[in-house]
Amino acid sequence: MKIAISTDGNFVAAHFGRCPAYTLIDVEDGRVTARATIPNPGHQPGFIPRFLHEKGVNMVLTGGMGPRAEDIFQQLGIKTVQGVSGSVDDVIRGFLAGTLEAGPSACDHPHGDHHHDTQAGPGQPGQPAGIGAAETGTVCVTSEGKTLDSNVEPRFGRCRYFLFVDTATMRFEAVDNAAGGAAGGAGIQAGQLVASRGARAVLTGNVGPNAYQTLQAAGIDIYTGASGTVREAVENFKSGAYRKADSATAGAKSGMR
Repeated sequence: MKIAISTDGNFVAAHFGRCPAYTLIDVEDGRVTARATIPNPGHQPGFIPRFLHEKGVNMVLTGGMGPRAEDIFQQLGIKTVQGVSGSVDDVIRGFLAGTLEAGPSACDHPHGDHHHDTQAGPGQPGQPAGIGAAETGTVCVTSEGKTLDSNVEPRFGRCRYFLFVDTATMRFEAVDNAAGGAAGGAGIQAGQLVASRGARAVLTGNVGPNAYQTLQAAGIDIYTGASGTVREAVENFKSGAYRKADSATAGAKSGMR
């Protein structure tokens, strides 16, 4: 069993989606066999349940969450336990001993806009957001400049800028790629930067194996073969024109379907 605990410092966070981090533990035969803390990759509708699902999580312990997030977890086969509080260590001990106390959701964040947490795709009514290729969210595009009309930079790790684009509104933020001039490890550093910004997908011309592994570990989808302007690349992505890269194609150009 792999369990994710919403974490704020050394304590269980009250809000699952907006916590700073997650503590992941593997439990076998009543004991913890592995433990790690990972940063929250960003609060995007429907993204975090899928992010944790891809990491093999099958139970979540948290103070609370919105009803849509709970529905998505249920669809993914992940059990949620809410109303949990206290230190992370005490919660783990309580869970192992079978004395963990749960209760009503402790989340006081308004959830009136959580209808965005699910989005129907073609032939897939009510599919959790993040499962399909063209749902809204923040995507990162490697760029030669700082505007949507800048050309896509074909290199991921050595690009000049990253443009983080909200595919629903086309609002964007341009961020300098500080790793571009690194003597080594540019792909890994660039991947870590993108993950820290909460992007759920990367659009680029080409990605190396190290950058691919870094992005995959953060639950970020990678689409290679992007070209033209950043605006055109995002529109092509929204229409499902790009195919997702895999370990076999990392480091080799991959185009549209």
